[in-house]
Amino acid sequence: MSNRTAVTEFLLLGFSDVRELQILHFVVFLVLYLAALMGNLLIVMAVALDQHLHTPMYFFLMNLAIIDLGSISVTLPKSMVNSLMNTRLISYPGCVAQLFLFVVFIVTEIALLTIMAYDRYVAICQPLHYERVMNRTACIQMAAGAWISSIVYSALHTGNTFRLPFCQSNVINQFFCEIPQLLKLTCSDSYLSEVGFIAFGVFIGINCFVFIIVSYVQIFKAVLRIPSEQGQHKAFSTCLPHLSVVSLLLFTGFFEYLNPTSTSSSNLDLLVGVLYAVVPPMMNPIIYSMRNKEIKAALKKLIVWRLFTKN
Repeated sequence: MSNRTAVTEFLLLGFSDVRELQILHFVVFLVLYLAALMGNLLIVMAVALDQHLHTPMYFFLMNLAIIDLGSISVTLPKSMVNSLMNTRLISYPGCVAQLFLFVVFIVTEIALLTIMAYDRYVAICQPLHYERVMNRTACIQMAAGAWISSIVYSALHTGNTFRLPFCQSNVINQFFCEIPQLLKLTCSDSYLSEVGFIAFGVFIGINCFVFIIVSYVQIFKAVLRIPSEQGQHKAFSTCLPHLSVVSLLLFTGFFEYLNPTSTSSSNLDLLVGVLYAVVPPMMNPIIYSMRNKEIKAALKKLIVWRLFTKN
């Protein structure tokens, strides 16, 4: 306990010690953060204000946008401030909060992407049962279940991680607090229980990925029966980008969490961290919504309405 309580702060890994490169890192992350912020906020506003978008698919899209806003806001601002101020410090409570919130948002996102794949499967493969299966109550229950289970899982995960004594070092080889890097700092065999939590999380993630793949295979089969080439092209151009984002999120996350705690490349850790913590929240608005005609129409109406009210 004395070793653990002696750690009052952690040092996050910086992208560079060169001042000019630190400023470049700040500018790049700021651009990515503002792009993700604007894209996801526009989706939330469009779905919330347009009555035509109050359907199950857009309800889940709005939840996804909120999750992306949260997950990228947990990691990037602290990293940008550190680069700007030429420091690497994060307080012990700050690391606990960052880890807890990040796990909540990532796990909720995986659960929600799974629900969205099921929603598309029912809509395309069982259209006659869609209104009965994906009714308002069912949608709220599924979304609430994803959020609640993620909060419980994250609380157990975070509590189990920070009960460990940290005596190896206080340097985290990542630009934000994450469990695999924290486990490298512990000097207790008790970390095996946390490995059990990670194994359980990976098992659930693999099941979600398999479910998503099976759902999209069934969707592809149904789409191939459509005589219209335009309909087939639209379905494939929608589903394949979805699969690419899900694959990027899960495979980079699996790589980071299944990486042996004894050996790791700092540069590789940083790259993998960017790929699963920064890229999906930035790409999701483009892939899931900005290519959608109904979302575009809602945004145009929103912009016109704002201009009209100002005038």
